[in-house]
Amino acid sequence: MIPTITAFESSPDRGQGLARDMRVRWALEEVEQPYNVRLVSFKAMKEPAHRALQPFGQIPTYEEDGLVLFESGAIVLHIAQHHAGLLPDEANARARAVSWMFAALNTVEQPIIELQIARFQEGDKPWTAERLPLIKDRIRGRLGELSVRLGDADCLDGAFSAGDLMMVHALLRLRPSGMLDEYPTLAAYVARGEARPAYKRAFAAQLAVFIGKPPAG
Repeated sequence: MIPTITAFESSPDRGQGLARDMRVRWALEEVEQPYNVRLVSFKAMKEPAHRALQPFGQIPTYEEDGLVLFESGAIVLHIAQHHAGLLPDEANARARAVSWMFAALNTVEQPIIELQIARFQEGDKPWTAERLPLIKDRIRGRLGELSVRLGDADCLDGAFSAGDLMMVHALLRLRPSGMLDEYPTLAAYVARGEARPAYKRAFAAQLAVFIGKPPAG
């Protein structure tokens, strides 16, 4: 059965690869699994039919042969566990790749999301000017640690894995801030991810949804 994922009908980033359905698209492209996409409006995301799939009214969701999943990390892990190519065969290496998936979501991405919220949702609040430098300091701390760990390697732990996929996408969400450019090792790491044919196919598919559409509002 061909899986179906949900994605924004109209997204603030206008298909620039930052929405979380991009991770799922990329994973499916890496394992060469065809998939269908059901576009969801902001209104429909909050209605009972969609909340039955995603209780928090977000995207993406994943449906396949009676299975319904939400949360991009859980979906990518499911894909990686059921298709060759995104997790190593050796047990310890496989476990380490999963650890990097969790690190991307819980350690690296969280302060990046804080920055986005502070800038775009709380930019008019009186505390924002004082809070932003603190958030950026936390991000730089994580980026510095990650850069040291990566060193001159192409990937986080041997060959490209779902851990790299999730980490590259988490770092991409930082690009609008310009902070990624402060860490050439990580900027090059992200560029390698973007150069993968599967990433390019996923990006083109996401962008195609938004070409010619007005900005979301």
